[in-house]
Amino acid sequence: MKKVLILTFFTLHFLTGFTQKTERKGEFYFSWGYNKDYFTNANIFVDQPALGNNFNFKNTLLVDHPGWDEGLFQKALSIPQYNYRFGYFFDKNKDWAFEINFDHTKALIKDNHSVHMIGTYHGAAIDSTFNFSKTGEGSSQNYYYLNNGANFLLFNIVKRNRFKSLSGKHITLDGLTKFGIGPLIPHVENSLFGQKNESKFQFGGWNTGAEYVLRSTFYKKLYLEFSGKLDYAAYYNLNVYQGNARQNFGTLEFILSFGYNIPMGPKIPSAAH
Repeated sequence: MKKVLILTFFTLHFLTGFTQKTERKGEFYFSWGYNKDYFTNANIFVDQPALGNNFNFKNTLLVDHPGWDEGLFQKALSIPQYNYRFGYFFDKNKDWAFEINFDHTKALIKDNHSVHMIGTYHGAAIDSTFNFSKTGEGSSQNYYYLNNGANFLLFNIVKRNRFKSLSGKHITLDGLTKFGIGPLIPHVENSLFGQKNESKFQFGGWNTGAEYVLRSTFYKKLYLEFSGKLDYAAYYNLNVYQGNARQNFGTLEFILSFGYNIPMGPKIPSAAH
């Protein structure tokens, strides 16, 4: 009888180990979405040595250009203000991740905005206010756009907080806290007093940001998330006609995204979440 009990014990132990549920240690995710932005006012410093110009557009009003409110499915998906994220949860509990975080934001000096200009213009001191307008002709045409992107790129550390009391078998709700730093890749397009720059993408400084996300995941794969983000960007050496510009501003973003999870990494025993 004793031998039968011992044999039964080891048989059950073997079968339990054989049928134990496993999962991948890591989890890759990616998402795509769109944003709405609000900017702090900005001082824009312009230096054009060959023209005798060194001046500041003080306290300019910046606005965004969402694009998705003008017929989202009637244009390429990458024309409106979009966002994408690629991330990987690398710990056993899938609570910590590293993420590449990109925001295609657009920051424009508002058209027909009254701008205060102070400094030196054509070698003479200037302290004046004038109408900043793209519709002007000749030397009265002025616009200053990061219109194909102010373009924030961040490398983030992500911490997940699980709201177990609000989650069910097929739908889970999490909060993600993110923080990172990275380069700026703006597309600078401007005309100052009728003199246009060569519009192009360029490396243009650094930014840092913090983001909080509410994520609803369906059947462990598909997810929908809404986030609020604060970003501070410091631009320098931006391209203008025969010179360069620099500016700093803060951004408040609201982002709605859709994403997908893909389990990755070695198999390990399933952890209770």
